[in-house]
Amino acid sequence: MKKIIETLKNIWRIEDLRTRLLITLLFVAIYRFGSFVVLPGIDPGQLTKLQEQTSTGLMSLLNMFSGGAFSNASIFALGIMPYISASIVMQLLAIAVPYFQKMQREGESGRRKINQYTRYLTIAILVFQAPMYMINLKSTAGMAINPGLQWSWFLISSTLILAAGSMFILWLGERITDKGVGNGISIIIMIGIIARLPQALGQEFVTALTAEAGGLIKFLFEIIALLIVIAVSIVLVQATRKIPVQYAKRVEGNRQFGGARQYIPVKLFAANVMPIIFAQALMFIPLTLGNYGKESGSWVVNNLLDQNSFLYNVVMVILVIAFTYFYTAITLNPVQMSEDLKRNNGFIPGIKPGKNTADFLDNIMSRITLPGSLFIALIAILPAFARFFGVNQEFAQFFGGTSLLILVGVVLDTLQQIESYLLVRHYDGLLSSGRIRSRQG
Repeated sequence: MKKIIETLKNIWRIEDLRTRLLITLLFVAIYRFGSFVVLPGIDPGQLTKLQEQTSTGLMSLLNMFSGGAFSNASIFALGIMPYISASIVMQLLAIAVPYFQKMQREGESGRRKINQYTRYLTIAILVFQAPMYMINLKSTAGMAINPGLQWSWFLISSTLILAAGSMFILWLGERITDKGVGNGISIIIMIGIIARLPQALGQEFVTALTAEAGGLIKFLFEIIALLIVIAVSIVLVQATRKIPVQYAKRVEGNRQFGGARQYIPVKLFAANVMPIIFAQALMFIPLTLGNYGKESGSWVVNNLLDQNSFLYNVVMVILVIAFTYFYTAITLNPVQMSEDLKRNNGFIPGIKPGKNTADFLDNIMSRITLPGSLFIALIAILPAFARFFGVNQEFAQFFGGTSLLILVGVVLDTLQQIESYLLVRHYDGLLSSGRIRSRQG
């Protein structure tokens, strides 16, 4: 306890860090406040049917990502997921379309252009999703809409408000990245997830109390299992393999090999949580096309809307594994790494520079990516196993899936940022021994 108090005092003494933390808390508070601001013309007391609809199935997960704003018919109801979907499309275009490939190689200016196109695409997605949300609201909770409003004008105005709300969330995330502690979009998603945790935990505890026998013991085992999953996730998220690299020095025109050996750290989760976020964003597509969870005549669509179905979980596993390899190939290019080593007179002992080094790095990353992708896929479908053992729908989301990895990854990144400020100012870090490693290492 004394160590924690002293660390908090050190954080408060650093003016820059204190300012960034306060700005982050302010923007997070604005985001949470906005999630309770109901759309104009909506009666909050008549949203019972919508809240029942978002309590089960894939709708509950979408509601969790929005921090409950979806079930509140809030101005932030669509959340940040349209931007994530737009980012997926732009990443794919950067690989398949030469124009975007060239733009990606232009450095900072190219990155700004891609970000601008991503925002335009986000608006296009919002213009499609917002009317779908309003149509679903009218059909499930029609009494919530003021009957004196003309539907066409109400639809247009609500679409504009919902689109503006999502873009405002994006702006908040960018401001947290620039003025706060960083990782703004991830922090926005994490806050939405954490906001649902107290309610989910409370519901599970009440269920345990009302159970006939052994309810509290079952609840205790659930908490222990959750802590074990979190601990294993933290260890594996930080797991790395170090590839030794030797550097050559030029001495009087000759290359002299020797000196201190360095290492290339290749992480087990080089793609971080992006594959599972991308896969989940794609799984939301049938939800939107199916008018937000309404029963359709298609067996495939109905099963893709059910998180407990075999088809949903198989597709989720395939998408996570595919996106893990895809995103790893984008972030870690073996050919580029080999050229950088050669340019800096570096080499891997026992491996010839050039193509042999690129092939060696590619083999190493393929072997590391396979177990990493399998573990992420297992985490993605853990909520289905939790529900199989009788855990409530909402609480089961915290046993795995996107929510768990986002919570672990974002918390580690944020703590690592804070620790860096402390160490630069010659204060002790957050841990008494060792250092916190973020997802990026």
